[in-house]
Amino acid sequence: MKNKMSVIIAVIFLILFLGSFWVYWQKAQKAIDVIIADDVANLAQILNTIDKECGILSFEHTKNNIDFLNVIAFEGSEVGPMNLKNPKKWRGAYLKDNPTIQEKYYQVIKTKRGYWVAPGDGVALTNGLIIGKDIIFDENTDMQKLAETILRFNDKSLTLPIMTNQMKKQYEDSYDESIARDRLRNM
Repeated sequence: MKNKMSVIIAVIFLILFLGSFWVYWQKAQKAIDVIIADDVANLAQILNTIDKECGILSFEHTKNNIDFLNVIAFEGSEVGPMNLKNPKKWRGAYLKDNPTIQEKYYQVIKTKRGYWVAPGDGVALTNGLIIGKDIIFDENTDMQKLAETILRFNDKSLTLPIMTNQMKKQYEDSYDESIARDRLRNM
């Protein structure tokens, strides 16, 4: 009888422990997407500020690690993979440390429709998808669609555009074209 009672108590403690672990794990997973959304918003804001002050001309690759915001000064027009119109207006360091998530740098994705801040390859999202494996970024990726669907958590986007002057013009041009096409179809 005493052994039976000990086993029952041990099973109850095991169930409580596993239940607590499960709840903690679920909350930790959701926290990852909250951190990503906050980091992406902060990085997009910093890069938009850099564009206003220095003029972002281009990024070197399709996927560019954001590992240069702690640079205080540099020579030439490039800092990391970013090429600037007015590099002398650089006011770095913009951050003390470059942010990472799951030990991966965030990245700027260069698409045909502009530049986007996104989590780096290998980052596992709470929806079970992995950046670079399940979600592939390239120059043809429709980042806007991803931002509205699978790269979204609790009404927050896990990817945001860098609204460079070039990108604003592209969006204005494509917006005007799409409105004109829609109006022609409805006539």
